[in-house]
Amino acid sequence: MIAIVIAALLWGTTGTAATLLPSTVSPLATGAATMAIGGLLLALSALRQTLAVLRSGRGAWAVLVPGASCVAIYPLAFYTSMSLAGVAIGNVVSLGSAPVFAALLERFLDPTHRQRRLQPHWVAAAAVSITGVAVLALFGHGTGAEATARTGQGHATVLVGIACGALAGLTYAGYTYTAGRLIHDGSSSRGAMAAQFGLGAVVLWPVLIATGGPLLSGTTGPADGSGRDTMLATLVGAPAPWQVVTYLALGPMFAAYLLFGRGLRTVASSRATTLTLLEPFVATLLAVLVLGERLTLIGWVGLALVLAGVVAVALEAVRAPDPRAPATPASTSISSRAV
Repeated sequence: MIAIVIAALLWGTTGTAATLLPSTVSPLATGAATMAIGGLLLALSALRQTLAVLRSGRGAWAVLVPGASCVAIYPLAFYTSMSLAGVAIGNVVSLGSAPVFAALLERFLDPTHRQRRLQPHWVAAAAVSITGVAVLALFGHGTGAEATARTGQGHATVLVGIACGALAGLTYAGYTYTAGRLIHDGSSSRGAMAAQFGLGAVVLWPVLIATGGPLLSGTTGPADGSGRDTMLATLVGAPAPWQVVTYLALGPMFAAYLLFGRGLRTVASSRATTLTLLEPFVATLLAVLVLGERLTLIGWVGLALVLAGVVAVALEAVRAPDPRAPATPASTSISSRAV
């Protein structure tokens, strides 16, 4: 569980870091580069485990293909959402919708003998967090208005960004669920994540080749001036695009997903995605404190609700281990194969 929390904290920095990129770098290029590079590194760092999962047979591939598809779609939708709706709202919608999708996937796609009713504690905690997410997205933040003023685009663009965030939430829950299925069926946690992300990276390399030219340019800093006079610009200056992407690929992608895969050994995907609501919490705080975005009083209430829900899920997970988890001997066997 602690590994998932640390991963969420790293993910919370993605939107803030992405504001350092020039506007000539599209969100598609950012997402494709982050996952294509980071996903490939993740697969290569656990090559033996990755190959073991890929050789597991037709049953594993029936899970890997939809999982890898979700991996490929997620970063494109996520960075597009932040570009259109703002850093805070993009994060909040993307991660805030994920627990609902994850719970539905577990409820309707798990084999009949493994299906279980949603636990009351989880439902209550998730409801509190999701309420906070809704408050933030609808009433709490000026990011959408600021984005409209900066780009000259209208309210409809922000709504498209929110829709992209919902797609990101669905695909995030999708590859979390498929990773959990692979781990439950005997794959190592690292191998399950690495195999999915390696396949997703292969899919994204053509997108990166088609859109990633500006990442190699010498232009530094947001070309539209959106990042001027922020605390972030004062602290780090104007890094080259490749430096920003290197951080995104190695930190929030590579290291965070190693931690996330380790956490999935003992935490159900619905609980995992609820714990990662810390990401929009961190992202919103950074947007306010580092990027200078404004948060209303109602927005602070929303943040408090998100945090309260995450803490409740964490405490409930400690009190009541997931009944879907394998018995102790099986868990030990799976852990011994994980790195």
